[in-house]
Parts: sequence; structure tokens; C-alpha cells
Amino acid sequence: MSKTVGILTAGGDSPGLNAAIRGVGKALQGHGAHLIGFRDGFRGLVENRTLRLEGGALSGILTVGGTILGTSRDKPHKMHVGGETRDMTEVIAQNYQANHLDALVCIGGGGTQKNALRLLDAGLNIITLPKTIDNDVALTDTTFGFDTALGIATEAIDRLHSTAHSHHRIIVVEIMGHRAGWLALGAGIAGGADVILLPEIPYRMESLSEAILNRVRQGKNFSIVAVAEGALPKHQASEMRAAEERKANSDNKKEKRQAKEWINELEQRYADHTVMLSHQLEEATRLESRVTILGHLQRGGTPSAADRLLGTRLGAACADLVMDGVSGVMVAARGERAEPVPLRDVAGNKKRVPTDHAWVRAAREVGVCFGD
Repeated sequence: MSKTVGILTAGGDSPGLNAAIRGVGKALQGHGAHLIGFRDGFRGLVENRTLRLEGGALSGILTVGGTILGTSRDKPHKMHVGGETRDMTEVIAQNYQANHLDALVCIGGGGTQKNALRLLDAGLNIITLPKTIDNDVALTDTTFGFDTALGIATEAIDRLHSTAHSHHRIIVVEIMGHRAGWLALGAGIAGGADVILLPEIPYRMESLSEAILNRVRQGKNFSIVAVAEGALPKHQASEMRAAEERKANSDNKKEKRQAKEWINELEQRYADHTVMLSHQLEEATRLESRVTILGHLQRGGTPSAADRLLGTRLGAACADLVMDGVSGVMVAARGERAEPVPLRDVAGNKKRVPTDHAWVRAAREVGVCFGD
């Protein structure tokens, strides 16, 4: 009997999602299997809103950004339905059976990996694919979406150099990366930023201002500061780290909830930290400072060749694993190979930038300031 496989995309949109959907679908067609898409992430699975992904449905989508299935940030166990928050895991299991699925492919980042694990624990055959522009999914070399976003952020920094130089200004560029700084680090190095600020390396304002003033003393009256949205000065980073450790180490539901509320409060308090950083640099250096926040611009548009290739090969490998009856894994990029890794080892873990990473070492050697 031919197999029937479900697929969904969840979390934030990302370049390369359609390449992955296409890779899974076309490879399954080669095996005589059928693919059913669920619209708008886990909500579409709850509401049983489907799209048959056969024949022409997979044509012409390789170069298209976003996802033809739509996406959402709904969680299976905490979904807003009828004005209340409910655990819809049982409904998902019922729809899984009603569609006669042999497996469900969940494409997404860290949150999706955790949600997929819950469905695996509920008895569903689950395989995941790693997607996020942040490149912070554990146990994979890279995620699709990262290369495209890296190119966009790098081009933005390239363009900002001319106005920074012409007006003798500091240009502070905020780049996506709430908990991990891969995107800011890569774009900062490739774009020739003078200062790079990461969540993994808390900074001191004195160090930043001294680095910029040192450039002024060398006759360079402009600077580019690439800052990840989650980068914080040392004292604020310490407070955030304490809240996160309390949440991670507590077995008490009430304490865990309080720690989460503390984290949310801190995030709201530090929401405008890039703008504040710009003002502080202007005061400390007496140079005009301007802020550019790239925001969602970074994850839109046509996927790069690298992301199309990555989505295709991981998608095709996913189809092969489904046909072999494998489940409970994420398909990871390992060099030029695609390897299954236990989903349980991925979910809840985040790949952050090691402070001694080769990119960090190279940046320091060419004179980049990290503010530490």
C-alpha cells in the first residue's frame, strides 16, 4: 500500500520553506506516496484544513519566498479556541487518523521542534526539518532561511557604509537574533562592521565608545555597529540570565510561571535597547548616531541558491526516512550529508554562538570590537 504523509510549516516564515515542501513532495511522488499539506501550522491540523500536494501543486514554488501552506505560532497544547486556551493534542491525533497518515512532517524552528516532540509523545509518527533565519536549531550545521537572511543583512550593511561615511555618523543596524547572534555575527563580518554585539557576549558601553573614539583618532569619522536584537549590556544580561536559569531549574509550576513572567517583563523593558544604545553612543562620542532596524525585511523574498539546495536535499532525505518507517527524528545538515538526529535531543536546546567560535576569533583578529 502507498503511504500518505502530512506536512505543515509552523512559526515564523522563512526563505526555503517552499523548497523543502517541494523536496519532500517530489521525492514522495517518486516512491508512489501521497502528501497532504495542513494550512497555517498546527492550527490547520486542528481544524483539518488541507491541501493536496500533488502534480501541479508543487510546480513553480522553488523560487517563491514564504510558504504556500501558510504558518502560525499556535501551539497544540495551548491553542486559543472559542475564547479560551485549550489542549488540542487529542483533536490533532484524531485528524491524523482521519487522514490516514503514516507520518507527519513538521517544518520549523525551536518552538516547532518542541511542539512536534509533544505530538511524538502522543503516539504520532513525526519527522521534522530545521527552519529559521536565526540558525539556532541544535544538532544541525545550518537551517534553511539563514543563508538568504545573511545575504540580505549583509547587503543592508554594505549600503549603510556610504551614508555613514558621507555624514560622519555612527550607524547602528539592528539584526534579528533574539537569543542567538549567528545572523548579526555573519552579516557584521561580511559587511565590514566595526562593532558587533551579540546576545552571547554582553557588552560594556565604555568599551564600545572607546573603540569608536579610537577610530576617530585614526581619522575615521564614521562607524558601523551591527547589533543582534537580543544583545544586552552586562548588567542587564546578568538579570536576564538569572531569570532564565530560574525558569530552567525550577520543577515547581508556579515558580516556573513567575520566572517566565519575569523574563517577559525584562524583554518589554529592554525592547528599545537598540535606540537607547544609539543615544548613549552619540553622547559618549559626540558623533551623530542613527538607527536602522531591518526587521522582517530579512526573512522575506526569494530564497538564495544555497537555501533552495538545502531545503531540497533535506526534504528529499526526509521522504526517504518516511518510506523507511523512521520517525522521532529531525533531518539535520551534517556537511554535505543529511542525517537523522533524535528529536528528543533537539527540542528545548538552542545552538548559540560559542564565544571562541572561528567567526568570532577571525573578527577579533581584523579589529572588530565585541564590547567585552
